[in-house]
Amino acid sequence: MNALQQQTRHTAPQNISSTAFRDAMSHLAAAVNVVTTDGPGGRAGFTASAVCSVTDDPPTLLVCINRSASAYPAFADNATLCVNVLSAAHQEVSNTFGGKTPMAMRFEHAEWTTRETGAPVLADALAHFECRVSQRLPVGTHEIMLCEIVSMATHDAPECLLYFNRQYHQLPRAIASAG
Repeated sequence: MNALQQQTRHTAPQNISSTAFRDAMSHLAAAVNVVTTDGPGGRAGFTASAVCSVTDDPPTLLVCINRSASAYPAFADNATLCVNVLSAAHQEVSNTFGGKTPMAMRFEHAEWTTRETGAPVLADALAHFECRVSQRLPVGTHEIMLCEIVSMATHDAPECLLYFNRQYHQLPRAIASAG
């Protein structure tokens, strides 16, 4: 066995605990987003790092939400949402939407607008993607929502907000746009 194999800890799939999985996933850096909705199910939002692009034809995102989250009933009943990509200046917004703050109070911590879908759009988000939920798939404790983009925009900011190793980090625009 070489030195790299000795340093790497392997766990058999049947023995992977939720804690071990979360610990390993903490090493995956991710953009921080606030996902919002409004409609028959009410106005709601949550902080998410489980957002990624699926395809550009048609432009589609994947968004995951825990079905036990306080925001879930609104997302289950509404057909639209907005993914708001946070800049480094939005750490408080992330904390507010990621904590136990009552839903109505979450929207008091920033300036929000509505546009195409009626879902709340963070006025100075690094980017926002307004979407129609086209498919839903329950997986374990979560629901995966496939979201077709109907409108989007970007906003210049000096740094984006990342989450890595259970802490916020800032990535300067110069580094993010290099390469």
